[in-house]
Amino acid sequence: MARAGLGALARLIDAILTGHAASGKTLLVDAINIWVTNVVIFALWFWSLDRGGPAIRGLISEAKSDFLFTQQQTGVVDREQFQNWSPGFIDYLFLAFTNATAFSPADTFPLTTRAKLLMMAEAAISLCTIAIVASRAVGILS
Repeated sequence: MARAGLGALARLIDAILTGHAASGKTLLVDAINIWVTNVVIFALWFWSLDRGGPAIRGLISEAKSDFLFTQQQTGVVDREQFQNWSPGFIDYLFLAFTNATAFSPADTFPLTTRAKLLMMAEAAISLCTIAIVASRAVGILS
């Protein structure tokens, strides 16, 4: 999945460097497509990996967590309010969105090496996409 995002980003970079990039509008649409795809792919990845995936998460509540959500932290929130709380897809989508936007976790922290590496990969793809489009936009405006 991430390979497709990296491939699309590589083709975009190649088109810009070789002078085959289309208009600014097309470039912007391509970049938005890469960025949104990046967020959705990583949200699905986070969701399917954390604590064994959604099926296991529903059966075994004490499986090893890859992420620590705010609702799981004692002292931060009223633990009784979130006693039976379990992260759903929207929680992982929010994690992927904030990681791709702010290049860091907003309220959810990676606990395992694989979670940290996935978050780094997502942030790197997002940063490259934004930097390349911004640099090309500056070149078009010049």
